[in-house]
Amino acid sequence: MNNLPDNFLWGGATAANQCEGAYLEGGKGMGTVDVIPWGPIRRDVMQGKLNYKELPEDSYYPSREAIDMYHHYKEDIALFAEMGFKCYRFSFAWSRIFPTGEEAEPNEEGLKFYEDLIDELLKYNIQPIVTICHFDVPLHLYEKYGSWKSRKLIDAYVKYCEVIFNRFKDKVKYWMTFNEINMLMHLPFMGAGITIEEGENELQVKYQAAHNELVASAMATKLAKTINPDFKIGCMLAAGQFYPYSCNPNDVLSALDKDRENYFFIDVQSRGEYPRYAKKFLERNKIVIDMGLEDESILKENTVDFIAFSYYTSRLTSADPEVGEKTAGNVIKSLRNPYLKASEWGWQIDPVGLRITMNSLYDRYQKPLFIVENGLGAVDNIEEDGSIQDDYRIEYLKAHIIEMIKAVEEDGVELIGYTPWGCIDLVSASTGEMKKRYGFIYVDKDNEGKGTLERRKKKSFDWYKEVISTNGDCLK
Repeated sequence: MNNLPDNFLWGGATAANQCEGAYLEGGKGMGTVDVIPWGPIRRDVMQGKLNYKELPEDSYYPSREAIDMYHHYKEDIALFAEMGFKCYRFSFAWSRIFPTGEEAEPNEEGLKFYEDLIDELLKYNIQPIVTICHFDVPLHLYEKYGSWKSRKLIDAYVKYCEVIFNRFKDKVKYWMTFNEINMLMHLPFMGAGITIEEGENELQVKYQAAHNELVASAMATKLAKTINPDFKIGCMLAAGQFYPYSCNPNDVLSALDKDRENYFFIDVQSRGEYPRYAKKFLERNKIVIDMGLEDESILKENTVDFIAFSYYTSRLTSADPEVGEKTAGNVIKSLRNPYLKASEWGWQIDPVGLRITMNSLYDRYQKPLFIVENGLGAVDNIEEDGSIQDDYRIEYLKAHIIEMIKAVEEDGVELIGYTPWGCIDLVSASTGEMKKRYGFIYVDKDNEGKGTLERRKKKSFDWYKEVISTNGDCLK
């Protein structure tokens, strides 16, 4: 008997702003990610603490060309097909379809690009998995309204959804409304185009923006079902279980609180209402959400069909701020776990944590899960014979897939598919680097934007091909 269902969706994942490039071609408008630079000031811009207009003139913006998949997608999809992909998770750039977000009519050239890309996938029987908004807000909507601070974004987003749902109603089944929706709390400008202005209450701004996104997600879910009842609509969480630093009850409580901070978004999207702990948190912090008259009923009546999530690492927390050493590199703060090794970028490697996270999510929501990101960012070297021996990546993915299979086979978790992150090398969202590589396919480009963009298979390419062809059985 197979470990996984015969229709399990093996594939890979990317995002428009990290691989597509062609940032002003085909009628595309500027997106918020197009103004996030590479370098030491990147994090300040992503956190909404530094306005992009104040950046040095010689700043380099890696997403503007990225790996130029806009012009290479046929070549890239052929390589995905060679690996045996059953699905491919990617995102639409909102500003490629509505350049400012406020046009009366969508940009046909942008829609045609995605239609051609989807048709290319379908040619190889690769199912498209579309993220509607993956850290991509038209820059005009940020300039005019402050992005998701304003309810104006809800209408703009729903209009965008209506266009793409109608256009692709017979070609796309699985949709996700927002990528890593909880990232708004940690990198507000990267996650949702939010900057915190002087004198603003940061928590008030973030939770109001979160509410607006949650309402937009529910309205999009409602709209999707009217256009095609067979659509499957999912939410998407940057996941990773919080462990208590010790068995001190205060540390255990701290871990519970940190998990709830993440789960809040998915609780609303999956259960349809603000949980009581969230209402108490808002009350304690004197946060008053501006709600529309129908918001609560919209949320309640339009919950998601599945829970998608990214998993790279677990986290560790303590109630004592003086305890432990912090990890390097993680966007969501964590203490260093002495039982875990770490990647070159300080991300702790915890395969069992994936199984724990899967069980926690499935126990909580009893809805199908979809692992839409998981992977190892590492420096890859080309050997003299031209090969790339990325055994460290194989080791990482193998250990995680084995735990994933245990969660399905031994624990009974319902899982739709697995799309490891950056199936082809792309720009790192957190650092803007190219040398932090995730892919099975190497792309010749460096941190400064130099390179031929030539594609080259790594050792992991053939390894993952065998994993897919045997439905994971080769890992036994």
